[in-house]
Amino acid sequence: MEIDFGDLTPYERYKLMSSLIVPRPIALITTLSADGTVNAAPFSMFNMLGEDPPIVMVSINRHDDGALKDTAVNIARAGEFVVHLCDERIADKMHRCGARLPSDISELDAAGFTPVQSVDIAPPRIAEAPVAFECTVWETLSSESRRIFIGRVLRLHARDGLIDRDTCRIRLDDYAPVGRLGGGVYTTTRDRFTL
Repeated sequence: MEIDFGDLTPYERYKLMSSLIVPRPIALITTLSADGTVNAAPFSMFNMLGEDPPIVMVSINRHDDGALKDTAVNIARAGEFVVHLCDERIADKMHRCGARLPSDISELDAAGFTPVQSVDIAPPRIAEAPVAFECTVWETLSSESRRIFIGRVLRLHARDGLIDRDTCRIRLDDYAPVGRLGGGVYTTTRDRFTL
């Protein structure tokens, strides 16, 4: 089978690409609105881009009506955000943060997450998350359907015991991240092998 992407609608391209390029890590991002409300939302168009400088990328689509999502508005305004990686322990709460709530309602409260003050930036991090990266905007790209933020990582927070600091190795027995497949389907990383 061969498909010319020029013959497809943007939605058809999205469905194919997001269901084939899998599993995708999930960034649960916290930001602050102009009135100080903590916003939290999950995004699976996310990944690491490099280590020198340490940068990550998140691509945030627009709402169906073309409006920017609260996360994109907040990052563009303040230039700061926290990326949390999600594991099996917080997967249900992460998914609840994807609900479209009014801008003055915090998804952290609705999902039952605990905010913890960040060190270098204003948006709080989530206490229950196994990993959190405090980020500032390094570069922004825009398309008709998305706002893409490249963030420079300033600080890493990890669940106690997750990282062997002497070797910079992750204790994988203590880390069970989840990834996104197509649609509402997620995957775990229980079956692991070495090559």
